[in-house]
Amino acid sequence: LSPNIKERADCSAAIFTADGEMLAQAEHIPVHLGSMPASVAACLAAFDPERGAQYAVNDPFAGGTHLNDLTLVAPVFAGGDFIGWVGNRAHHADVGGEAPGSMPAHAVRLDQEGRVVSPPLAVQDGQWREEFVEPFVSASRTSWERRGDLGAQIGANAVAARRLAALAEVEGLSRFREVSRALLDYGERRMRAALADLPDGTYQFEDFMEHGERDVAIRVNVVIDGESLHADFSGTDPQVEANFNAVEAVTRSCLYYAVRVATDPGIPANHGCYRPLSLHAAEGTLVKGGK
Repeated sequence: LSPNIKERADCSAAIFTADGEMLAQAEHIPVHLGSMPASVAACLAAFDPERGAQYAVNDPFAGGTHLNDLTLVAPVFAGGDFIGWVGNRAHHADVGGEAPGSMPAHAVRLDQEGRVVSPPLAVQDGQWREEFVEPFVSASRTSWERRGDLGAQIGANAVAARRLAALAEVEGLSRFREVSRALLDYGERRMRAALADLPDGTYQFEDFMEHGERDVAIRVNVVIDGESLHADFSGTDPQVEANFNAVEAVTRSCLYYAVRVATDPGIPANHGCYRPLSLHAAEGTLVKGGK
C-alpha cells in the first residue's frame, strides 16, 4: 500500500540455499541484498526450519540496515525435504519512534527510531502470528498501511516458496542441489577471474563524515593478491553518538557492491562471487558499530 514499496520499489528479494548461502538476488538495492545473508543466518541460529513459517527481522545487529527495512524469511520444503530459503526486505514508511518516518536526525539509540524486531516467528502455518503483528503495526503511525505492506511481503515469500519447491520437484532434488552448487561455483570463478585482471598491490583511501564541529574518518586498505581481495578498515574512527554508524553487514554490502561495479557487474551476484572477498573492521568503529 505504501508509495515506498508500490512506487519507489524500495524492496528486494533473494533465494538462499538450505545453509543460508545466497543463490540468486533481484537487482534492486545493494545494501539490502548484501546484508540479507546475515538476516538468514540470524534466523537459522534462532529457529529450526518449520513448514509454513516465516521469520521477521529488522535489527541491524541481526543483518538489518535501518529499522524501516523489515526482512521476512521463509524456509522452503519440497516434499519432505528442506531445500532452502526465500526472503524479501521492504522499507516500511513508519515503524514508530520519535519522528514520523522513523528516522529522527537526533537519534542516538535504536529505540528512538522505532520498533526493533530481533527475529521472532511472524507467520505460522501460513497465518500471521498476532504476537508479532500487533506490536509491529501498533508502533506505527499508519498501522493500516503496515498491514498492507506486511501482507505483500508475506504473499511474495509464499509465492516464491511455492515456485522454488515446484522447480525442485520437477528437476529432482539431487539435480536441484547440483545446479545450485554449480551456480555458486560459477559466480566464484567469474569473480576470481575478474580480480586476477586487476594489478596486485595495496591501495589506500579515506573519506570523512561531518559530526558536529569535527570530521570523522573512514579509512580502508584494499589488498589485491591474485584472485582474492581483502579490505582492511583499520584506522577508521570510533563510532559516534549519532545515527550514521554502520554495522558490519552494511559495510560488507558496500564492499560487495563496490567490487562488482569495479570489476564486472555481469558476475552473478550470489554467495559464490563473494567467496574471494574478505574484510576486517574493528568493533566499535564507524563501519562496525557495537550496541
